[in-house]
Order: sequence, then structure tokens, then C-alpha cells
Amino acid sequence: MQQRFTYLGRKIRLILFTLTLSTTLHAQPQLDFNSIVSGLSFPVDVVNAGDGSNRLFIAQHNGIIRIYNGTVLLPQSFIDLSGVTTENGEQGLLSIAFHPQYTTNRQFFVLYTASGTGNVTLARYTTSTGDPNVADAGSGVILLSLPKPAGRTNHNGGKLNFGNDGYLYLGTGDGGGAGDPDFLSQNGLSYMGKLLRINVTNVNTPPYYTIPVDNPFVADAMVLDEVFAKGLRNPWRWSFDRVTHDLWIADVGQSAWEEVNFVAANATAGLNYGWRCYEGTHDFNTTSGCLPINNYTLPIFEYPHNSTTGGFSITGGYVYRGPDYPALTGYYICADYISGNVWKIKPDGNGGWNATIQTGLPGSITGFGEAENGALYAVSSTGTLYKVQVSASLPVTLTNFTGRLRDGIVTLTWKTSFEQDNKSFEVEYSNDGTNFQKIGTVAATGSPNGSSYNYLHTVAINGTAWYRLKMIEQSGTWTYSNIITIQVTDASANTVYPTVINNGVLSIKLDGSFQSVTLVGSDGRVLLQRDIRARTGRVDLVLPVNAKGICMVQLQGTGQTPVIQKVIIQ
Repeated sequence: MQQRFTYLGRKIRLILFTLTLSTTLHAQPQLDFNSIVSGLSFPVDVVNAGDGSNRLFIAQHNGIIRIYNGTVLLPQSFIDLSGVTTENGEQGLLSIAFHPQYTTNRQFFVLYTASGTGNVTLARYTTSTGDPNVADAGSGVILLSLPKPAGRTNHNGGKLNFGNDGYLYLGTGDGGGAGDPDFLSQNGLSYMGKLLRINVTNVNTPPYYTIPVDNPFVADAMVLDEVFAKGLRNPWRWSFDRVTHDLWIADVGQSAWEEVNFVAANATAGLNYGWRCYEGTHDFNTTSGCLPINNYTLPIFEYPHNSTTGGFSITGGYVYRGPDYPALTGYYICADYISGNVWKIKPDGNGGWNATIQTGLPGSITGFGEAENGALYAVSSTGTLYKVQVSASLPVTLTNFTGRLRDGIVTLTWKTSFEQDNKSFEVEYSNDGTNFQKIGTVAATGSPNGSSYNYLHTVAINGTAWYRLKMIEQSGTWTYSNIITIQVTDASANTVYPTVINNGVLSIKLDGSFQSVTLVGSDGRVLLQRDIRARTGRVDLVLPVNAKGICMVQLQGTGQTPVIQKVIIQ
């Protein structure tokens, strides 16, 4: 089953002071996770080397890295690091990243928790000169060895990525313990709970890295030079968009919320994501050392701790940029390790974000990764490598959704270029941009060549009107269109609203020219009649309990043309 939730990170909505808005929209692509390889041992990361070989390198929690060559899983290990790391709970091999100049320097980097100390360790290795499928286990050098608070083995972070700037980025957890008890994420002199950024190119002497001169805190004595951002809890999986270079950080939550943070490529560096003061957009522990929430960078999406609409441990993914599924292009894909729910997130065109949940896909996803061409893969702790695909049929492609106002009536029109298994369109209306109600249903034609549709809505109140379409498939699965807005400036003087009543109250906007209002049922019985002489403005009428289904509202007055409006009473 699929549902969509719209989250506006800063509650910002764009009000359009024009009468028509046209947009190009597409139904949500449905994902499949196609099993490619099974029998792995708790894989946690999958990456490509960028060397033209199209191989996928799969990091296992036990310290062993395997290679999938596009056809088979090679029998030998690329490298075995089980001697330097211990697989225990959240401890083990965490990530692998290949240097942008790998084809010439043969360097790759691994992140693991060190055996014995538990230190979060960044090390560099090289591939052997004689066999590109085997690394030189004796070539390792350590760049960073970050001690953890005594006795704490969890919250190690775990993802390495090279940015478009050529620098290596590393996400670290808050060091462990419930609620960041040592406040390390906000402590600039701790490496814990941070995004680090270092230069590892052409540095062949200890510590085998240098500090980029434009790192945001190099002039701040109270923050380590390696720090690029702070205030993270446990950024287990995060990524860069390979086209826009925007940063996406999925941060694992504590007790109630999982979150996704977005930072545009041209945004200011040195951001603070707010942990432990805030968990997502919610207060967590603001007793000391915390600023008001508007001083922090808030997530663009969050979901609650439950198995139905949320989960308990987010696994961040990537923005899809592969060649196979154009309908998926631009969607950020992430999953919850516990609930198995998967989300597709994309800008909604109005300054906010649309996040679509999809259930029924394989669970226990520990990581996502890209092939050289941008194809998306995922790994599961059950030992499986999946290719993330789009199912063969999309229910509907919506190419245009427009609203036009005239004489207090909004005419909504929309067009599709393709339909398959699409049952109907439900039209939803809101007068505040947040709370929507169904105002009508239009049956779908199901034409593979698409169709044109329209719907009329009488608007009673001047101001902004929000509309969206709920596109329902034969299976009951549904998805929303983007939201369009109409600025209403000439609402009808005498109006009956809403046209779909679900709260037992009929409202009428009057100018004083009518004498009576009558509600007639579909069988012709008079269900309600009221004297409204000299009444002006809004009049609310509580409906009798037997008023159900399709009814007609009649406004009558001496010398006046009657106003007749059909309503649906639920």
C-alpha cells in the first residue's frame, strides 16, 4: 500500500496571485527490490570504484569486502580486515570509498571500529598492482583513530563519501549512550556527532591528510579544524547527489523521530543540525547549552517511531540518477531498517517536499549504493544485494493540472498522457493549505493514450484556495498530485458550501435578498426548511440526522431567481 505525506520544513507556502497555475506532474513510480546476489554475510555498504570496470564492492560487517562483477559474486575477497575490526553489535566494518583518482593511485578508504579499542578508525589501502580484484592488505595506514567514551560501542556513524570538491567526508555518531549524555554532538572539540571533511590527495606522510583551507571552523579555536558540520546523532548513511552535489543526511533518531536533512550544494558550511537539543523538529533535551530551534538546520522530512507510517532506524540512500527509469529521476530513496518502509522524497515545487511511503518491500536494508552509471542498489543484513527498480507499469502520468476562477466558480482541468489501472481522481480542497477535504470524484477513463478532465467548485470565501488530486488505482493504492493555489477575489454573494458535508453543518453566505432555505432529499422529501429573511453574511445550519447522500439546497426570495445547489452529505 502507498500513501503520501507532505512536509513543509519551515511551514513556507507560495501564494500565487494569478488565476491559473499549470504544472507538469508524474504519478509516483512504484519500486521493486530485485535480488541480485544472496549469501553475503551482513553487508552494510555497496559502492563502485569509478574505474570503468562497473564492479560493485560490498563491505560486510565482519571486515570482508566482496566484489560483484556485474554477473557473479567473485569467490575471493577483495580484502579481509577482520583482523583489525571486531563485529559486535554496531561495531565492525562500516564503509568503503574509492579515491576519485583511483585509476592512477589505486587508493581506497575504509571506516571501521578498531578491535580492542573500539576507536572509530579511518584507514587507507591500495589495490595490488597485479590483480585489480585483490587489495594489498599490508598497505594500510591510519588517518584517524577517534576514541569513544569508555564502555560505549554504539553510535559510530559509518559512511564515507568523496565530494565534488575532491575532499573526503566522514560522518560520525555522538559516541553512544542514550540521549548523548556527554553532549558531544554540540561539543566542537569532540569528533563525535559531526560531519568531517579532509584532504587526502597527494598526502603521503602521517597523518596522511591535511585540512582544507575553506573548512568552516579553521579560525575557531573552540571547534576542531576537521569539522564541517555538527549536531548529528548517528548519520549511519548519507550521500551527495551526483548531479546537483546537494547533501542528504539521514540521521538515526533517539526515542521518537527519524529525520532526513538536506543541504543545497551552494549552502553555507558549518551548519548545526541540533542534536541533542532537538530530535528532528521536536524538543529533546534543551535544559542547558541549547539555543531556540530556529538557530539550527531542521530536517526537510521526519517520520515517527511506529511500524505503520514510520519506523525506528533510518537508512539513508541516494537521489536516483540512473539511466533505466526516467520516472524515478530526482527522487531521494531511503528506508527504515526495522519497519521496512521505504520513502521517495522530492521537491513539491512550492518550497516544500513530497515524501511518499511504500510498504511491502524487503526489510533490514543496511545501505544503498550507486553503480558507475547511477543505477541504484541496496544491501540487506539478511545477506542480499538488491537492484532498486521501477515496476513495469505506472498507473497514471499527469501532464497538466490547472485552476481558473470566474464568477465565484473554480474550474479545475487536468490532462494525462498515460493511464493504466487508474480508477478515479478525488478532488480535494483546503482553505488553509494544510487541512484538505474531498469535494468530488471523477472517474478515470483508463486510456493508455491519456484523457482530459474537469471539475467545477463553487468557492464561498475570498482568499487563497488550495487544490490537489488524489489519484486512486484499482488496487486502492493512491498518490497525490502537486498542490495548486487560486487567489479568490470574487466569491459569489449567495453561496452554499461546502459541497461535500462531513460535519453535519451546512453553511450559507447571504446578501440579505433571500427569504428561505430548503434542503430536499434525493427522494423529494423536505429535510430542512429555515426562514432567513434579512439574514446576511455567513449562516450555519445544523442538519437533521436523516440528511444523507445527495441533496438539493434551494435559496428562495420574492422576485429573486432561486439558487439551487447540489450537496453531498456524508
